[in-house]
Amino acid sequence: MTNDATAPVRRRDARRNRELLVEAAHEVFTEQGLEAPLDVIARRAGVGNATLYRHFPSRAALVDAVFREPLAGTMAAGERARTAADAWEGLVGYLEAVFAVLATDRGTNDLMTTHLEGVDSLQAVHAHNRATMESLLHRGREEGSIRADVTTEDILFSLAALGRAVPSLATAVAPEAWRRPLALLLDGLRASPTAPPLPTPALTADQLGDVLQGLGPHRAPRNSPG
Repeated sequence: MTNDATAPVRRRDARRNRELLVEAAHEVFTEQGLEAPLDVIARRAGVGNATLYRHFPSRAALVDAVFREPLAGTMAAGERARTAADAWEGLVGYLEAVFAVLATDRGTNDLMTTHLEGVDSLQAVHAHNRATMESLLHRGREEGSIRADVTTEDILFSLAALGRAVPSLATAVAPEAWRRPLALLLDGLRASPTAPPLPTPALTADQLGDVLQGLGPHRAPRNSPG
């Protein structure tokens, strides 16, 4: 029979182990991306692999626990952008907020720029991100600030493609080196009477999903243990 006096201690230990695992996972995912070895996370948290799997039976469950709060911050930035008085300023502010995170956190970068199954908070942020883009593009076209032939898929593809590069750019060049390519991207979205029509059809939503899935998450460094 279990000693009732030890039950609260065990519960406290379990909560503490879970907190240590989430903290360690965030550090490792930020450094190495979402494919970082789970045993590295367990060692950094100071627990065994069995303890990790007892709390998080799958990688997706651990990813969801680690990034639910940071992804909520991205959604909050989207809400602010949607209510901006000017659609163009809302779009610029939103993309700058997103890229500031993508440049410094490889884990969040993997989540935002690829298609990963089983992460509940990710599905919510992807849907919110799409809705934010659709709202800003619709308003921007009406206001005459965004070119009429740009689609939501165009923006989401560009966000993913450029977003994949910004961690290396920030590391190899400067923390805010991403601002230059983002400015070029934004310049291409502006409405202009002299801009030629965009070539080839835009991606469909299904095609975009296939492209994002093909990108895959960042790989952990080759010399990483595990």
